[in-house]
Order: sequence, then C-alpha cells, then structure tokens
Amino acid sequence: MPHRPKASPQFHGDGIEPSRYAIGMTRSWLALAERVMEALIGAGRWLVLPVGLLLFLQWPLREVVHAYSVQANDLAQWLFALYVSLALTDATRERSHLAADTFAQRYSPAARRLLARAAALCCLVPWSLFIVVEAWPSVAQSVGQLESFPETYDPGYFIVRTSAWLLALLVLLQALLDLLRPRGER
Repeated sequence: MPHRPKASPQFHGDGIEPSRYAIGMTRSWLALAERVMEALIGAGRWLVLPVGLLLFLQWPLREVVHAYSVQANDLAQWLFALYVSLALTDATRERSHLAADTFAQRYSPAARRLLARAAALCCLVPWSLFIVVEAWPSVAQSVGQLESFPETYDPGYFIVRTSAWLLALLVLLQALLDLLRPRGER
C-alpha cells in the first residue's frame, strides 16, 4: 500500500484551519450526543405519569387502606427527582426557562447567542463540573450502600442522590454541546 503523506494544517492569520475530517468527526459526535440526550429526555417525560398517580393514591392508601401511603410517597420522591433532573435539562435544551430577559430582548439574536455561550462557559461548565466531581464520592457511597430513606428506611434514597448528580452531569453535557455546536445550528 503506498504511503500517503498526511495533510498538513493550513495556517492563516487567525489560527490553524481544522481539517474536514476533524469537522466531520466533531459533527458526528455532536449529533450522537444530541440523539442520546433526546432519547434520555424523551424516556424521562413519561415519569410524570407514575409520579402523579402515586401522589393521587396517597390519600386513599392512608385513609381507606391504612397502609402503603408512606411507601407510595417515597417512590414518588425518587421518581420525581429523576423527572426533575431530566425536565430541567429539557427546558435548557428548548430555551424555555423563565428568564429576566427584559434587556436581552433589545439585543440582536447573534448577541444573545454570544451571551448564552459566555454564560455556559463561565457559569454552567465550572459549577456543574464542580458538583459532578465533588458530589461523586457521596453519590458512589450512597449507591454502594443502597441508601434508604432516613425516616422510613424504605429503599431508594440513593436514587434521589444520584438524580441530583445526574442533573449536574446533564447540565454540564448540555453546556458543552451548546459551546461546541457550530454557529449556524440551533
């Protein structure tokens, strides 16, 4: 097989031009990450139904059956924690958070995109990375011990802790996706 010389990077006044292969690979990874996030969030949307059902059943379980209302509450708590971690990420992806954007409405769309990227880089990435790293030991310990709810000793509290960590991880991943996404997209 003949030896092909590698294409050398093209130098311009404003830096090195990335190869088409590198751009294609980056777009492939971004597209894969987007699909994974969308599938995860899509699956999480259905968690609201069992949460609502469990919360609705608490009263009849407590007043009529005289049993299992506390267990229904504990189950609803960890399902709700998972739901919130995914719902907040979805709201970020759809740009549907409540925001004090009185001043931002006056800016051009390009300036708003620049502000969003700057906020992701300066606020979301460092803080979510901090939480992911610092919370990991307690989350790992909680999962390793299959931590129970402190008041009822019902299993599943480790899922609540893991959901908070998952929220920070999803915020980090979404911020990185927003930062790495080419300018014209989304």
